[in-house]
Formats: sequence, structure tokens, C-alpha cells
Amino acid sequence: MQTRPLGQTGYEVTEIGLGTWNIGGAAWGDVEDEAGREVVRTALDSGVDFLDTADVYGDGTSEQHIGAVLDESDYDRENVVVATKAGRRLDPHTAEGYNAENLERFVDRSRENLGTETLDLLQLHCPPNEVYYQPDVFDALDDLKARGKIAHYGVSVEKVEQALKAIEYPGVETVQIIFNMFRQRPAELFFEEAKRRNVGVIVRVPLASGLLTGAIDRETEFPENDHRNFNREGEAFDRGETFAGLPFERGLDAVEAVEKHVPENMTLAQMALRWILDHDAVSTVIPGSTSPEHIRDNVAAAEMEPLSHETHGAVRDIYEEFVSDDVHHRW
Repeated sequence: MQTRPLGQTGYEVTEIGLGTWNIGGAAWGDVEDEAGREVVRTALDSGVDFLDTADVYGDGTSEQHIGAVLDESDYDRENVVVATKAGRRLDPHTAEGYNAENLERFVDRSRENLGTETLDLLQLHCPPNEVYYQPDVFDALDDLKARGKIAHYGVSVEKVEQALKAIEYPGVETVQIIFNMFRQRPAELFFEEAKRRNVGVIVRVPLASGLLTGAIDRETEFPENDHRNFNREGEAFDRGETFAGLPFERGLDAVEAVEKHVPENMTLAQMALRWILDHDAVSTVIPGSTSPEHIRDNVAAAEMEPLSHETHGAVRDIYEEFVSDDVHHRW
């Protein structure tokens, strides 16, 4: 698989990575431990070398699965970049909690979960808006980096405005952001600024919580503990994390329109991933799945030809017709 530079970190990472929110056994329905570890193995065996996790995915379960697999003899930890996140363990989740003491405590816990002395990449985990205006937070991250507990740091954001503010801090080397055919705003000013500042861009929710796989229809029912059931209106966390912020029925209308433009040699999911990779500001895309088959199909998208100008134009028209009014101004 081809690689791209992850900003100024010095890492070259595969265009398709792995998001591991759904193997933590929380917010996506139940996942057995061995099934979660097998997801990581499948990704690594398929050539993926960038894994994204967080300390709250299953209260550390996702990190532990990654750490356990990387300790197996078949894998070389030095050739894999693991990005984790910190901050959402705060209760209440307030800007005041993003202080040096708490951040170091979270980092130490993640180091233990992952079985490593130094975290490859630590990301603030969608912190409150006020955090982006608190230089002391970023000073604390600089200190953790200087002491060797983290090698690099970045932010995971909800809004474009937060991304633009974050990259004003010189220590911020990466931004993780939602970007897909139904969330196109980052491709405007933010991508331009990220390229100018050589900031790595990690794309999450690339398949709009499964909408862009084509496997969801109007009869689909989700488990009670699946965020696609309980967070459609943002009841538990930012609404934009679920179906990219689109109302479910409206999202299905948009999917039906997109399906008419899927190239013959691609699945809908592969088209969605290829669409993202056609934007050169993107460093890596991190789809998540508990299906080994889907993981291998996702990886294959990186080797496919870029979409045509006509297809990109059709996707833009669908966005304007079905999506923009609901999401463009919000995130």
C-alpha cells in the first residue's frame, strides 16, 4: 500500500489506516476480546501501519487489544504508528480539566495499556472549544514530549474552526477530523492551511457510520448500545459523530443518489474511501470495522484509480442537494 507523510512527524503512514473505536466494546454493540484483536491482526496483515485508538474506547480495551497484538511475535512494533487520544475520561468533561496533571495521568495510563514507554502520537480528544484558547494546555504537551512520554501530539476536532485554531500552535503536528462525501467543508480553507503548515490530516468517520457502505437501509435496526441508535440527536456526544450529522432518512436518500455513480470496479465503500484519498491534503483515512473481509476491501481502495472529474462533480451536486443544508454550517 502507498504511504503519505504524516505532516512533520517524520512518519510515513499507509493511506488506509484502522480506526478502533468499534473494537472497544462500547458505542458499537458488543465485541468479543478475541474478535477485537483479530481486527488488529487483519489490518496489520493487510499492510496497514497506522492504528488509531483512544483511552475511552471500551475504557482502555481498544488500547489493550492493540498492545497485546503488537507484542505477538509476528509483528514489529517499530514499523507501526499508534495514535491514541486523551481528555474524554474527564467527568465532567470541561476545559478546566485539561491541565498538566490530568494529561500526564492519562498519558501514563495509555502507555501502560499499549505497553510502550513513548506514545507515538497523542491527540487531544475533541476537547471543549475553550481548550483551543488555553496555551497552557499545549505547553503541557510540549513538556510531555520533552520528557519522552509522547513523541508527537495533535488534536482530534469536531469543527473546522477548532482545527484552524489548533494549528496556530507550532507543536500541533496532526489534526484528526471528520471528512467524507457527506462532510465536505474541511476541503475548503482547512485543507489549504494544513498543507501550508505541513500538518498531517487524519480522516475519521469516512463511511458516515456505515451509511456509505451500502449495507444500511430503512429497515436496519441497531443494538441498544450502538451509538447509531442512541446518539442520532447528539444525546451522548456530538451529533456529527453519528451518520456524519445527517438525519438518518436524509442520509439514506443521499446514499441512493450516490449509488448511481459508483464505478463498476468498486464497492460504494471503496468509492467513498477513494474520494477522500483524491484530496492530497489527507495523510491517512481510518475506517473501522469488525469484519476482516471489510478491512481487506477498505485497504484495496488505496490501490484503485482516482475517481473521474465527472464523478467528483456528481458527488458535489448530491452534497448540495441532500446534505449541505443539514451539516455544512454546523461543523
